[in-house]
Amino acid sequence: YRRLHDNIWPGIVEKIHRANMHNFTIFYKDGYLFNYFEYTGTDFEGDMKRLDEDEENIRWLMCTDPCQEPIPTRKEGEWWANMEEIFHI
Repeated sequence: YRRLHDNIWPGIVEKIHRANMHNFTIFYKDGYLFNYFEYTGTDFEGDMKRLDEDEENIRWLMCTDPCQEPIPTRKEGEWWANMEEIFHI
């Protein structure tokens, strides 16, 4: 997974930015992956839908998804389970 992201496809980075996602970061700790990004658009659901339906992104996820195991408590339809923000400065 780390090696894949060390060589992320340039088109994927471009698509993430076009989806109004910035400061996209993936953290790893004790077998868990956490991602963080800042969204600056006005249509989150629409931007995520376009990204989910993009052919290059689908191919990228076919490479990275086998490296992940979603947590059982995620909501229906989530791959990365959303976390509740409880504090921010």
